[in-house]
Amino acid sequence: MNIGEIRNVNGRLTGSIATRTIDLPRIGLRKVDSTSDRAPVYEILALNVARRWVQIGALWEAFSKKTGEAFLAGSVDDPGLPEPLPVALFPTEDGGFTIAWRRETVRAEFGGGFGTSQRSYDQRSEGGFGESTAGNDGALMGAGADDGEDLPF
Repeated sequence: MNIGEIRNVNGRLTGSIATRTIDLPRIGLRKVDSTSDRAPVYEILALNVARRWVQIGALWEAFSKKTGEAFLAGSVDDPGLPEPLPVALFPTEDGGFTIAWRRETVRAEFGGGFGTSQRSYDQRSEGGFGESTAGNDGALMGAGADDGEDLPF
């Protein structure tokens, strides 16, 4: 299910995430500079209620098992959340990303083991809850990307 998007606005990756219980109208991706193979590619930042940017997650490069397509996978976490929100970001033609969410589910046919999903990210266009809730023109709603604010990424 798509829960947000990131756009490349003036060289900065900014966007939003929204679900029924989570509303992050201003998020950004900050590139991680590291020589470690285990380091994330991006940190996920959000604007908090005090209008300060705080890290709420990280993203690593991943590849589809079926197609070999590259995407970003990680999670959003905050002490206010009951558990981390697993996300995957898929590249768009304009240099941004579509943000998808996947619930980890119990698979009864395998004895109820946790940590396995009934659907893979490769099946994201099959069924689900329908089309994205983004505007018809694809505009980033409520991100305030053009407010002249100094961004840390």
